[in-house]
Amino acid sequence: MAIKKILLYPDPLLQTKSTRINRFDEDLATLSKDLLDTMYNADGVGLAAPQIGVNKRIFVMDCSKEEKEKDYRIVINPEIEHASEELGSYNEGCLSIPGITEEISRPKVIKVLYQDINGVLQRNTYDNLWSICFQHELDHLNGKLFIDHLRPMKKILVKNKIKKSSKKEKKA
Repeated sequence: MAIKKILLYPDPLLQTKSTRINRFDEDLATLSKDLLDTMYNADGVGLAAPQIGVNKRIFVMDCSKEEKEKDYRIVINPEIEHASEELGSYNEGCLSIPGITEEISRPKVIKVLYQDINGVLQRNTYDNLWSICFQHELDHLNGKLFIDHLRPMKKILVKNKIKKSSKKEKKA
C-alpha cells in the first residue's frame, strides 16, 4: 500500500461533499489501506478520503493511541443516528491544517451507522475522543472543516494565522 500526500487547506476538494460508495471491491480495499498507512505515517487519529484527493465517503480512525495494538475502524457511508445533547469539548487539530488547534464543542455521545470494508452495516456508539474523531472525519466527507465550527471572528483570526504560516513555508 502507499503513503499519500495530504491535501492542505484551502484546497477546494476539502470543501466538497463526497460521493457515496456503492462498490466494495479491491480498489476500495486498496484505498482503505492507503488511508490507514497515510494516517499512521502522519501520526493522526483519523483521515478522510478527501484529504488525499479522493472524493468518496470513506474515512479511517484509530483513537487507541496509548495502546500498543492498533484498533482502527474503516468507516464507509457514515451517518449519525443520534447525538447526545450533552457536549464535550476537545482541542482539535487536522492533518490538512497543520500547526493549528482550536477548542471545539461537539455532542459527547453519538450512535452511528456505517458500512465496513465488505459493505456490511455496522451500528456503534462512540463517546469521548472516538465520538469527536468520528464527527470530525464525517465533517470532511461533507466538505466541512473543524474551523467551520468556530465563531465568525475567531474563524477569521485562525484563517489569517493559516495564511501567515503558509507564506512563511513558501519562503523557506
